This record gives sequence, C-alpha cells and structure tokens, in this order.
Amino acid sequence: MRHRKAGRKLGRNASHRKALFRNMAAQLIRSVRVDEEDKTGPKVPGRIVTTLAKAKELRPYVEKLVTMGVRAAEHSRKAHEFHSTAERNTAEWKKWRESEQWQKWNQAVAPSVALRRRAFSILRDREAVSVLFDELAERFADRPGGYTRVVRLAQVRLGDAGRKAIIEFTGERDRVKGGRRRAAPVVADKRAKS
Repeated sequence: MRHRKAGRKLGRNASHRKALFRNMAAQLIRSVRVDEEDKTGPKVPGRIVTTLAKAKELRPYVEKLVTMGVRAAEHSRKAHEFHSTAERNTAEWKKWRESEQWQKWNQAVAPSVALRRRAFSILRDREAVSVLFDELAERFADRPGGYTRVVRLAQVRLGDAGRKAIIEFTGERDRVKGGRRRAAPVVADKRAKS
C-alpha cells in the first residue's frame, strides 16, 4: 500500500527525478526570454510540451520558485528607499557605506539575496534564475498564485502513446470567456396569484 506517499515516481529513482524536474523547470523559465535571432528557440515563449504526468508534477515545483521570485522583488522594493545613487568607490559611496542608511539597506535586501541563492540551489542555472527574478517576479507581482497552467493535448506521443500536455505561464495569451450570460430567473409574484 502507498498510504501517505504523495507524488508520482515516473519510473525514476529520487536523484533522477530531481534532475528531471530541475532541468524541466529551468527550460520552462528560460523559454520566457525569447531571442529574435535564435532560430532554435521556443515557438511560443513561456511554454513547453511534455507528458501529462510530468507536467502535473512540475507545476508545484515551478509555482514555488515563482513565489520565491515575487517575495524577493517585494524585499528589493523595500530596500530601494535606502539605496544610494552614488557610483561605487567614490567618496560619497564610501560615506553611505559607513552610515546607518547602509545598515538599513543591508537588512532590507538580505532576504532577497537569500531567496535568490535558494532558487539557484534548486535550479543550478544562472540564466533561469535571472529570468525568474527579473522578468517573472515583475510579471506576477500582483498575482497571489496560479502562475502556471497545464493544458492537455489531443495527440499522443509516438512510440508509447503517452498523453501529452503543455505547461505554460499564465497571464499572456489568456482567453477571455465570451459565453452567453444566463438570464435571471423569473420570480413569480405571490400576490398576483391570490
């Protein structure tokens, strides 16, 4: 029995599964930044195609990383009020560095640096961490969750007929439901019947 054993094994041992999710998460995050000259890049930014089971398991993994990016962006915004505009190694910058203002800036920016380091320890990809903290954190700043979606595809994978799915970031290319609105129910007047 598998009571209280959450998560799919996907036919892999723990280290292989960890490497699989690390690579897929980095690939999904890197696909957000599109290079116009790169012909081998993704056709649609912020989207990868994989099997349905892998997409369902990858989703919470990526959601936690984006949450780290959003929280780090909040800390960076708070630290910006104590930041100095002076150029590095100038007299003004050295004065700021020894002041109370620098202490406050350091305390305010420390959680942001810690979150960036945690994300790097998970992803092990500098470009993916850069995209996560610079672009995705800004994009999802006012969204409380639900950063990704899994969409099932109709065709199956050749070879083993595995169910294919798309995992993508929400927010861009979102459909607006344009269905018909239901009419309000008619309430009969009780006095009219009597």
